Amino acid sequence: MKKFGLLGKNIAYSFSRKYFNEKFEKEKIDAEYVNFDIPEITDFPLVITKNPTLSGMNVTIPYKLEVMKFLDDLSEDAKEIEAVNVIKFENGGKLIGHNTDFIGFRDSLKPHLRPQHTHALILGTGGASKAVAYALKTMGISYKFVSRNPLQEQYAYTNLNEEIILKYSLIVNTTPLGTFPNIDNCPDIPYHFMTKNHLVFDLIYNPAETKFMSNSKKEGATAVNGHKMLELQAEAAWAIWNS
Repeated sequence: MKKFGLLGKNIAYSFSRKYFNEKFEKEKIDAEYVNFDIPEITDFPLVITKNPTLSGMNVTIPYKLEVMKFLDDLSEDAKEIEAVNVIKFENGGKLIGHNTDFIGFRDSLKPHLRPQHTHALILGTGGASKAVAYALKTMGISYKFVSRNPLQEQYAYTNLNEEIILKYSLIVNTTPLGTFPNIDNCPDIPYHFMTKNHLVFDLIYNPAETKFMSNSKKEGATAVNGHKMLELQAEAAWAIWNS
C-alpha cells in the first residue's frame, strides 16, 4: 500500500487527510493518507526514514518555506514562489518540491473575476501570499501586499483609505485571522469603503463564511472562501505524484 501524508504543525483539523482518504476509498486506490504533525522542521528527515513507503507529501503551515532546505530540487513554479506545498518522491529517493497552491487559487478565482478586477490587495505576506501573488502575476492582475510590518512597495493596514480600497477591487486574505475557533477575528481594513464592484477571496475554509467575508458582503461585495482552492490544489498534487 502506498502512503501519502501532510507535513505540518497542529494539523488535526486537516482538510487533506479526509479529502484523500475519501478519494482513495471512492476510487478504490490502494493507498492511505496520514498526518505528520511535527514540532520542528528538523524532525522532517526522521519522518522520511520511518516511512519507507511514502510516495508523496503535502506541506502546510508553518513549513512551506522551511522544508525547502531539505529537498533535492524545486519545480520552476516553486522556485519563483519560494514556497513548497507538495513533495514528490522521485525514483532513487530524490525529493522534489512543487507548489500547487497557485493552481488552486487561480482556478477557483477565475469564475468570479469581472472586468473591473484588475488590481488586487494581498492581505498578509506568508507562504500562501507568495502563491497568490504568483497566480495574479500569471493572470495579468497587478497587486500590492498589505502587512503589519510593510517593506518598501507594500502597504501598512493603516495606509488603507477610500482611494486605495476603491482602486483595488479584488482583496485576498492570506492571513489566518478568522480561522476556527477564532471566528470573531478578521483583518483590520476599512470595509465601509467597499462596493458591489468588489470581490473578496478568503483562503480560510473553516468557517465557510469568515467575518472578513461577512463584513465585505454587507457592503455589497462578492465573497469566496478557500474550499474550492483546496480541492483544486489537492487534485493538482495528485497529478504530480502520479506523473
